[in-house]
Amino acid sequence: MTLLRLTSPVPGVVRPLSAVPDEVFAGEMVGPGVALEPDRNGRQDVLAPCDGVVGALHPHAFALELDDGRGVLVHVGIDTVTLAGLGFDLRVERGQRVRAGQVVLTWSPVDVAAAGLSTMCPVIALQGDPAAVTSSVADGDHVDAGQALLEWAPAR
Repeated sequence: MTLLRLTSPVPGVVRPLSAVPDEVFAGEMVGPGVALEPDRNGRQDVLAPCDGVVGALHPHAFALELDDGRGVLVHVGIDTVTLAGLGFDLRVERGQRVRAGQVVLTWSPVDVAAAGLSTMCPVIALQGDPAAVTSSVADGDHVDAGQALLEWAPAR
């Protein structure tokens, strides 16, 4: 395994997972990472944060399976499963190999906020060791989609 660099799937402000209004993410129950409070400027592409194969795929979330066995989850908004896909457009298929920066889905943070839901987007190193995952940016920094976000060191 090598050092994995994850990039931001959306443009927005970096927040700690503890700020996510969902105890599973806030408590790092599925793994460490960061969250993004996305810019609210109409429809937005959500990019793959690294190379991998699309494992789980839902209108509001996707997981990438990496060749070295690691997995990365991007969740688009909180409780957005309740929208049943409304306002989300998938651009890839399950089992498809994607490259970092490739568009996986599009959505509207404005519409999600208008529905009364959080637009926070957690980016999670699935089952990762918290000591092996470090942020490339500080809490409160604004990042562009595709900008460096996290580094995940290989297991020892």
